[in-house]
Amino acid sequence: MKSRRNTIACISGICILAVMVIADLFCGGSADFEIMSRLRAPRTVTALLAGAALALSGAQMQSIFRNPLADPHIMGVSAGASLGAAVATMVGGPAAGSGISTALAAFIGAACSAMIILAVSRKFRHAATLLIFGIMLGFIVNAIVSILQFTTDAESLKIFYSWSAGSFSTSTWPQIFIMLGAVIIGSAIAFSSRKGLDIILFGDEFAEMAGADTSRIRLSALMSCCIMTGAATAFCGPLGFAGIVAPHIARAAFGTSAHRTVLPATLMTGAIISIGADLISQLSPAPVPIASTMALVGIPIILYILIKKPVL
Repeated sequence: MKSRRNTIACISGICILAVMVIADLFCGGSADFEIMSRLRAPRTVTALLAGAALALSGAQMQSIFRNPLADPHIMGVSAGASLGAAVATMVGGPAAGSGISTALAAFIGAACSAMIILAVSRKFRHAATLLIFGIMLGFIVNAIVSILQFTTDAESLKIFYSWSAGSFSTSTWPQIFIMLGAVIIGSAIAFSSRKGLDIILFGDEFAEMAGADTSRIRLSALMSCCIMTGAATAFCGPLGFAGIVAPHIARAAFGTSAHRTVLPATLMTGAIISIGADLISQLSPAPVPIASTMALVGIPIILYILIKKPVL
């Protein structure tokens, strides 16, 4: 019965994703090859990769912190990536704020935030405490970004404002390949740690009794999150909510918390959410930033999660 449910859920997810990808590619009516290859295909592939990256990062963070609302955006990792990208753009200048330099700066920022959260998690185990700390860390980082905005030139500020609104339409194929590499590396780290992620769900004491190295498991998961979140944030802007929502939908659809199933299901679910947000943005009468459409899709589901299973 469980195997049948998983098969149905998998086939349904693949069909939904395929339909949405086709709809996203043909959104606008014209099927001109030039438009498809230069504008729509990069946008759709970017949405797929960004959604998958953020969703898989969220699944790992929810496991290592045992917090149903943990994700790179809420826990401050995305804010750290934003700070790195902001420094590259507004301090390094427009020439430095693009391509590999932005991705590297975003990764460094994400890594710094993740290391701070990891250090705090060793002292404070309660889910609510870690959640509040992550939110406060995000506020502090955003305050630093705001200060940078007042000290930069108009051209760099314009680039940063455009980036911070979120977009899947500005990525070039070289940047997409960087994101693809980040997703492949981050996914490989995540799947290699799937057994450790399963064990750590039962708590550190049980995991250590079972012979698991909890520090290594958390470090691997955070490294995976930093690589994927850094790349996605660098090229698409600070996007939230997919990382929280996708793992919950994946667990509910497949009826399990085993990461052997949850991780690939979360990748697919994150891609679906991201493509759905892009479709809403493209079909809107007026241009709508991707960060806003992601919020419109994710917030109602998060509120449902809070009502169903309060964490405070």
